[in-house]
Amino acid sequence: MTSGTGKSGTGRSGTVQTGLRGAAWLLPAAIVLVALNFRGPIVAPAPVIGDVRADLGMTATVAGLLTTIPVLCFALATPFASWVIARFTAERAVSLSLLIVLVGTVVRSVPHEAALLIGTAVIGIGITIGNVVIPVVIRRDTSPERVGLVTGVYTSALNIGSMITSLGTAPIAAAWGWPVAIAVWGVLALVAAAAWTYTVGAGAAWRGTDHDPEPLPVTGPIDQVLDTGSVRTVAEQRAPVIETLPHPAKRWVTWGLMLAFGGQAFSYYALTAWIPTLLHDEIGFDTASSGASSSVFQILAVVGALGVPVLASRFRPRVIIVLVAFFWLAMPLGLLVAPQLWLLWSVLGGAAQGGGITIIFIVIVRLVSNDDDARRMSAFVQGGGYLLGSAGPLVAGALHGATGGWTAPLLTVLVAVLMLGVVGSVSARKVR
Repeated sequence: MTSGTGKSGTGRSGTVQTGLRGAAWLLPAAIVLVALNFRGPIVAPAPVIGDVRADLGMTATVAGLLTTIPVLCFALATPFASWVIARFTAERAVSLSLLIVLVGTVVRSVPHEAALLIGTAVIGIGITIGNVVIPVVIRRDTSPERVGLVTGVYTSALNIGSMITSLGTAPIAAAWGWPVAIAVWGVLALVAAAAWTYTVGAGAAWRGTDHDPEPLPVTGPIDQVLDTGSVRTVAEQRAPVIETLPHPAKRWVTWGLMLAFGGQAFSYYALTAWIPTLLHDEIGFDTASSGASSSVFQILAVVGALGVPVLASRFRPRVIIVLVAFFWLAMPLGLLVAPQLWLLWSVLGGAAQGGGITIIFIVIVRLVSNDDDARRMSAFVQGGGYLLGSAGPLVAGALHGATGGWTAPLLTVLVAVLMLGVVGSVSARKVR
């Protein structure tokens, strides 16, 4: 992670060595703290959404926007995030992402419907910048043999952030009210910003000194790192290559993968937004217990994310997609017929949702022949998939508001999971 990484063409080795204070563990530690801010804020309102709706008179549809808006930003704000990195350098982009998340968190804590929605949009933009820039930093400043390990740590930290906010928001709300419970997670952004500043140096983190402008990144998973069980995301501009595949929009397999990714994202964000409320209504859990229970669904994603690549070294992706969909189906179906076994369904669904996105990335890796094809296909699949996924919380909330129950929302999630399994397995049928 210093000048001895062996990476050529970065033009930053001297600065990185000084900024990292010579400690190889410091950059991964800072990345972990940064990552805690990139999923937790999306999950934070869910455990107290009942209190928010009661205080502000929000409908279930509007409440669903609190999860929908950040996901929509993932799909629409990526070009802006790429421009920020190119204009301000990767180090400053990380700092800016944390600052934007902090500002959005504070705005969202104001007990007014408009402030909630505006703050959520600001958070979504900040997280989008972080989603794009952290792979740039990992790829650039980590030695090749450790890229997979650091990427796996980063991915795990995203889910840990979701777990922490799921566990902590409701108890804090019980003591000091939901505005404080939502605002308090801004402390994580402050801690991460301090750690990042120490790691790379104040000049690089905030003033961009001693750095050349970054090449405009285009994110996309291009290489499976089997020894660590992660998918490496490359955001490094390279020399042009000869195009070997048609544009993604002209290939049916790309549309299939986009629909599969959309089914995965729709299901995940719909359940993330409404599981605490569902457990309160169906099981009788109080607000604190519902939030803590929903954290199981978040943290089990680590198992799927790390386990699927191991399976992919032994079985064809098509088989794994069917297996993932089978376990995924257990959650909406189980909550419909036996909600009292919610813990079992959350374990199965949590592991499946972590494995679902990973296996789609692996399919992309094995379908393409070069980095350029991978980036274009990944951008198409994720862009369209996140657009579909952003509708999940909104649709589930609208159906719950219209019917007063959870059967229709869960059936919708079930259909989305079936789309992941059926369309995904068909799209991957020729992939080995």
